[in-house]
Amino acid sequence: MNFGVVIAPSILAADFARLGDEVAAIDAAGADWIHCDVMDGHFVPNISFGSDVIKAIRPRTAKTFDVHLMIAPADPYLETFANAGADIITVHAEAGPHLDRSLQVIRALGKQAGVSLCPATPEAAIEHVLDRIDLVLVMTVNPGFGGQSFLDSQIEKIRRIRKLIGNRAIRLEVDGGITRDNAAAVAAAGADTLVAGSAVFRGKSSADYAGNIAAIREAAQAGQARR
Repeated sequence: MNFGVVIAPSILAADFARLGDEVAAIDAAGADWIHCDVMDGHFVPNISFGSDVIKAIRPRTAKTFDVHLMIAPADPYLETFANAGADIITVHAEAGPHLDRSLQVIRALGKQAGVSLCPATPEAAIEHVLDRIDLVLVMTVNPGFGGQSFLDSQIEKIRRIRKLIGNRAIRLEVDGGITRDNAAAVAAAGADTLVAGSAVFRGKSSADYAGNIAAIREAAQAGQARR
């Protein structure tokens, strides 16, 4: 199934001192989704924010909250994040022994379910859960920190996952080092949903953010047209 391009700015790159205003600014700037990177200092070497922050900023926009749980274990917190306002909850294939069960729980909570793969994890990890997911998230950096450089090795993996998805109604999301310079390549490989942090939150105003989002979108749409 072919989806249109979605741009999901990651608030990990926002100014945390004025996070609510930053969310409102990217909403006005044309963000399709709001990407929330939750890190626990255990599964990844950084701590970001939790469900209380998501609950606090939820009223600032009606846009989809795309919540990426870089935490282990994730299962005890799924309901908490669902109640905080997540629309999509993505867990890592590497974060627990019972991925199928986690996805069942997310869907039972009335949320869309996603699976994320670290750069070293092969696409075979999702093959047996494809009928339980709405989204695959390919990490194009090693998770834990914003501002990292894109790993070109993941382009072929994106292409293989697109083939694996086939005609299923599953979005293929890419997160890590996305800029206007590589958005076309990842979209041409099969991605339809692009997470960008530093490349969006460059500048100081919603107008700046709008220009950044538009540039990434234009590049991704050009790449998508080349498939």
